[in-house]
Amino acid sequence: MDRAIEKKKWTSKKMITIAVVVAIVALIAVSYYFTSGKSKLNVDEERITISEVTKGKFQEFIPVNGVVLPLTTIYLDASEGGRVEEKFVEDGSVVKKGQPILRLSNTDLLMTMMSQQNTVYNTLTQMQINNNAAQQNTVSKLNQMADVESLFQEAERVYLMDKQLFEQKVIGVQEFKKAQNDYNYYSRKKKLAQQILQQDSVSRAQQGEQDKRSYKGSQEALNMMRQKVNDLIVKSPIDGQLTSMDAEIGQTKRQGDRLGQIDVSSGFKVRVDIDEHYISRIYSGLKGDFTFADKTYKLKISKVFTQVVNGRFQVDMQFDGTVPTGIRRGQTLQIRLTLSDEKEVIRLPRGGFYQQTGGNWIFKVSTNGKTAYKTDIQLGSQNPDYYEVLQGLKPGDKVVTSNYENYGTMQELVIKK
Repeated sequence: MDRAIEKKKWTSKKMITIAVVVAIVALIAVSYYFTSGKSKLNVDEERITISEVTKGKFQEFIPVNGVVLPLTTIYLDASEGGRVEEKFVEDGSVVKKGQPILRLSNTDLLMTMMSQQNTVYNTLTQMQINNNAAQQNTVSKLNQMADVESLFQEAERVYLMDKQLFEQKVIGVQEFKKAQNDYNYYSRKKKLAQQILQQDSVSRAQQGEQDKRSYKGSQEALNMMRQKVNDLIVKSPIDGQLTSMDAEIGQTKRQGDRLGQIDVSSGFKVRVDIDEHYISRIYSGLKGDFTFADKTYKLKISKVFTQVVNGRFQVDMQFDGTVPTGIRRGQTLQIRLTLSDEKEVIRLPRGGFYQQTGGNWIFKVSTNGKTAYKTDIQLGSQNPDYYEVLQGLKPGDKVVTSNYENYGTMQELVIKK
């Protein structure tokens, strides 16, 4: 009698199939877990910087460098070109107004002055010749006038006498007419001689004025040449200290070349270089401060130079109050130039995160400190220490402020202790 064989429910083949199905479901579940949620990145706490958001005083300022300069500087330029023959003082010397500093030589200038002197002497000699000739001419015309006067008087006497005799019918018509014609002739000749003498007087005056102007012009030209020669000795225009002297014995200087400068020791100012990005926000009256010998001193912008060179422009600042003792020309000062008044704001410490986010978002640390998640923020003004927070964070929040260069598009950081 045959016996029925009982069929097994869990065969090896069936168990292998179930195991494969379970593995595939598990793999799908794990994959879904890691791909359907936020992208995460594990970071070492020691390799990041976590900063706290605070509320406190904030003032927008920029750090700038300034160079101490004299309050007033007079530049020494060569009025005339020449060769440096002699130096009377050295660079750094204190000089008085009118004190000689150096002497130049210029042979061409000396020759021109001597030629101008000859011109003056020739002009003066010609004036004397013209004056003598004019005097002789005047004397000659005066003599002619005297002769005409004498002849006129004689003709007038004869005419008047013959007129009476003719009226008394003592003489004839012919004799009277002759006396009358002589009288009229010498009368016209006298008037002509008077006109000639008057014209001679006017001409002589004009010639005299012309000679005077010619002599004056040549004399002024000579004085100018003498001044040019005198300018070869360079003198200090004011009391002060000679600095930046650029002249050596035997060196040739052209007209207009810079020889040095005189610093007036009445005070100091600070010349500051500023990035052109801030040019619209810089104006006279803005203040700044710096530390010198462990003390803080104040400065104020007195002048703005709007010309931009190599992306920068300059301003002059004057000391607002006490001037530091011992400060010297040429010293460099590190200045905090304020751009706004002090105010109470929510502050975020500066950090490398800004380079990747532009201040639009940041990783905010969770309350348990184990994760940091991406949070949108809005920042306002800034200074070298803080950003002003306008939106997205509150005092007490902790954020990652170090560089985000390696975080890519991660949405969340897992902070490992």
